[in-house]
Amino acid sequence: MRRREFITALVSVAGLPPSMAFAQQSDRLRRVDVVLAEVGEDPYIEARFTALTDALRGLGWIDGRNLRLAVHRVTPNASDIRRVVTELLSARPDVVVSGGATTTGPLLQATSSVPVVFTSVVDPVGAGFVESLARPGRNATGFMQFDFNLSGKWLELLKQIAPTIIRAGVIRDPTTSSGIGQFAVIQSVASSVGIDVVPISPRDETDLESGVVKIARSPNAGLIVTVAGAVIAHRDLILKLAERHRLPTVYANRTSVARGGLISYGSDPVASQRLAAGYVDRILKGEKPADLPVQAPTTYVLVVNLKTAKALGLEMPSAVLARADAVIE
Repeated sequence: MRRREFITALVSVAGLPPSMAFAQQSDRLRRVDVVLAEVGEDPYIEARFTALTDALRGLGWIDGRNLRLAVHRVTPNASDIRRVVTELLSARPDVVVSGGATTTGPLLQATSSVPVVFTSVVDPVGAGFVESLARPGRNATGFMQFDFNLSGKWLELLKQIAPTIIRAGVIRDPTTSSGIGQFAVIQSVASSVGIDVVPISPRDETDLESGVVKIARSPNAGLIVTVAGAVIAHRDLILKLAERHRLPTVYANRTSVARGGLISYGSDPVASQRLAAGYVDRILKGEKPADLPVQAPTTYVLVVNLKTAKALGLEMPSAVLARADAVIE
């Protein structure tokens, strides 16, 4: 007899409602580890973690009562992440919640059995984390950061806020499938908006700076900052270079706009954490990651920094402001 059928039979004998029986069964302390890769100060990282814990609480999982929630904060450094992964797996967690490929990759290299729920992977199939979006097939599932088509929207948005732009540098990581995919989509729409796109593939800070300086020498130039751990690691330098060279820049992450960037368009990481809690709940109750489909975001958030626009001498189009979910003044 399967586990759920056994519990249901036991419930009928005891005269208890099924929901109460499953709640009592969950009184055993379960362990969920959360890996947070942090780059400097992120005003939204605590909101993301709070969203996860609040959603788990709403599903009946209370830290210290029937759940042991262990949080690991780590810089996006490969050796640091490997160390944290080794430590957390030695504690035999029931589920691990990761972020993007930077933390998910090392986890899945280290374990093929512990369930992993990722919250912001760009290309889980291309990265080899799952077999398909509909049927992941392995020990990981979760939520994509965005659909690749969003990448083209960044270039269209750049042209909309700065119509004179004819050349754009695209900061990306060419060593990952997501970095290749994002640039390919951007390149595919470049001719339709009249912008020549040039990849900037930083191996280090010197490489990044020389690439941005080369773009800045061109008249009517701008930047697009794609999603990658190797790119996010240089977030503060990118912000400084964009300001120094007065380059209109579109980001995928609202954190950059909160720290002085011009505009961002991307998924809501807080929403993905709430959804991740639902998958953690289902896995703790016996479902397998292999059977839970990877989900793409259904909504995206547009954030505008008017102070930065003013400093660049840009007048933000009314159509963009009307669409904005948040405006920093």
